[in-house]
Amino acid sequence: MTQLPLTRPPQHLCLLRLSALGDISHMLPVLRTLQKHWPETRITWVIGKLEHQLVCDIPEIEFIIFDKNEGLAAYKKLRKQMRARHFDALLHMQMSLRASLASLLIPTRIRLGFDRQRAKDLQWMFTNHKIEHRPRQHVIDSFFGFTEALGIKEHVLEWNIPIPNDARQYATMTLDSDRKALIISPCSSMSYRNWSSEGYAAVADYASETYNMQVILCGGPSPIELEYGERVTALCRHRPLNLIGQTSVKQLVALLAQAELVLAPDSGPAHLATAVGTSVIGLYAATNPDRARPYLSADLVVNKYPEAIRNQYGKSVADMPWGTRARAASAMASIRREDVIAKLDQHLSTRPNEQPQENSKNEQSFH
Repeated sequence: MTQLPLTRPPQHLCLLRLSALGDISHMLPVLRTLQKHWPETRITWVIGKLEHQLVCDIPEIEFIIFDKNEGLAAYKKLRKQMRARHFDALLHMQMSLRASLASLLIPTRIRLGFDRQRAKDLQWMFTNHKIEHRPRQHVIDSFFGFTEALGIKEHVLEWNIPIPNDARQYATMTLDSDRKALIISPCSSMSYRNWSSEGYAAVADYASETYNMQVILCGGPSPIELEYGERVTALCRHRPLNLIGQTSVKQLVALLAQAELVLAPDSGPAHLATAVGTSVIGLYAATNPDRARPYLSADLVVNKYPEAIRNQYGKSVADMPWGTRARAASAMASIRREDVIAKLDQHLSTRPNEQPQENSKNEQSFH
């Protein structure tokens, strides 16, 4: 890590992180750390269009939207917005060529990025200062490397996502007041991370029958997510409330905040749930939970990643590069419904008055 030429708190910082929702939520503790230690510093955040919906109402932050769907026009718009500006430093926090090309349009002398060892997609070529290399970190901890490079050693592990009243009211009207809610977000945008529809349906029925939980399916409007929702719903004996493709970003966050528990693979909703203080059963075989698990729910992770790495590469996790993915179809298939149900039982056993109901049908179906 090079020494940054900052002798005082900067007047104006620029953050560059365009996507995705999970990583935007990972960014928020960095933002809160900057705000606590440098309350007078102006912060501008260059962010994606969808992702902006999550954080748009954070006060005292200027957001500049970079809509990737606009293609070349997005770069032209950014260049125009950056005229007559100058930043004391740019925190280039996304390893993608799209983001790196956008970074060239941001006027600053200090371009802080990831260390050479971690800077994928040639990000290291677009920065002139690097954070310290610390191997095998969770994504959130790696993001804190940027505040540490700025001389801020104390981390603020807070998210504080604003939730508008209308979104809270939507969640209150949607959730049963007399039952705890299990929200299942079954899909990642990367299909190799997704578990089986049959598995989700089995867990949904178990939660309904054993704990009388309200089960809700959530997700975005993409074809794969809509199809997943229909399949899971059709397989369930107790029909869940399928809201896939029907909620705004803020409505989703409000639902996650009021739920008892979330079940998801490595995906945005898993990390959004963490941001609003809801426990998450994370399903991890394709990606390394030590790098990308729900940050505050390590005890609820179903971790088949070491097994998947061994099956695909014939090596241990320690012998593989950090962040290696297991993309074989057998990876997520190695997660058993019993593994997930055990985590559900574990979580609810710590809650008062949550003893499983006697149900011989459940025992026959799931054990």
